[in-house]
Amino acid sequence: MARVHLYVAAACAVVFALAAPSLAGDPDMLQDICVADKASPIKINGFPCKANVTADDFFFAGLKNPGNTNNPNGAVVTAANVDTFAGVNTLGVSMARIDYAVGGQNPPHTHPRATEIIFVLQGTLQVGFITTANKLFTKTITVGEVFVFPRGLVHFQQNRGHYPAAVIAAFNSQLQGTQAIAATLFGAAPPVPTDVLAKAFRISNGEVDAIKAKF
Repeated sequence: MARVHLYVAAACAVVFALAAPSLAGDPDMLQDICVADKASPIKINGFPCKANVTADDFFFAGLKNPGNTNNPNGAVVTAANVDTFAGVNTLGVSMARIDYAVGGQNPPHTHPRATEIIFVLQGTLQVGFITTANKLFTKTITVGEVFVFPRGLVHFQQNRGHYPAAVIAAFNSQLQGTQAIAATLFGAAPPVPTDVLAKAFRISNGEVDAIKAKF
């Protein structure tokens, strides 16, 4: 009986090991192409395929120019995911360009559906992520260098140089999802109860309300 249990455990381990790659990103596609039909009233986990497809559906020019960093964070993300680039529908990949003013920050956030890897186009950035054991991994990176942020973990980037910075980010999902920590907690609609946040951050209700007013 013990040997049977051992065989069952080993078989389960193999199944989980084989399944792991499929859990790392979007499900595998079942056809050559499936350009997103944004006009369809059908709502599914993704987008249905449109009927008439051209080469332009697989082309996106939105990342070649810097974005406008004139905002409170001093940084802007220009996405090439299925919301803006229908050709990546079902392909399990997407990209983004992130531009940073001097001192600009892509604030702490998570991507629940994707691992992210960035390539520095220009500038000097401090980047980092925090594990579920609250361990910070951080590094300063510059032109031509690469850093990766594991799926679902809180991470950030900040321009530490004296000039604007930019990166290209890639994701193993057509729509990675983004939750900015501060905006999620203090700018939710309807709002998270003030006393909940006050207790969580060990600050007063008045301080919570002052932070909410900024979002």
